[in-house]
Amino acid sequence: MSMPTDRKYAETHEWYQVDGKVVTIGITQYAADELTDITYIELPDAGTEIEAGGMAGEIESVKATSELVCVVAGRVNAVNEGLADKPELVNEDAFGAGWMLKLEVSDLSPLEGLMDAEAYGASTAG
Repeated sequence: MSMPTDRKYAETHEWYQVDGKVVTIGITQYAADELTDITYIELPDAGTEIEAGGMAGEIESVKATSELVCVVAGRVNAVNEGLADKPELVNEDAFGAGWMLKLEVSDLSPLEGLMDAEAYGASTAG
């Protein structure tokens, strides 16, 4: 499976894509495939403050419920509203249309400890 190289990856299978002080967050295709059919996604409202290491949402599938963990602190400035009606977008395009939220972040340093695409791919290989 090909990992986009323009983002960082957490051991908990979230990806983080930085654009200035805005960080877009989603789960990896590996995580989406492991969850199988995603049926519901609960995300915070815009304006919500998220703590580093805190839960930023829940992902429900036919197999399990998982937490969306956030390694950076910030204020939610956008939520992927399309996931309310089509949570399966995460299964179909986890790295694109299946993004979950965007945070305005003042401290990006927690992202420095995350994996690049190559390391994440190796961590999920066979």
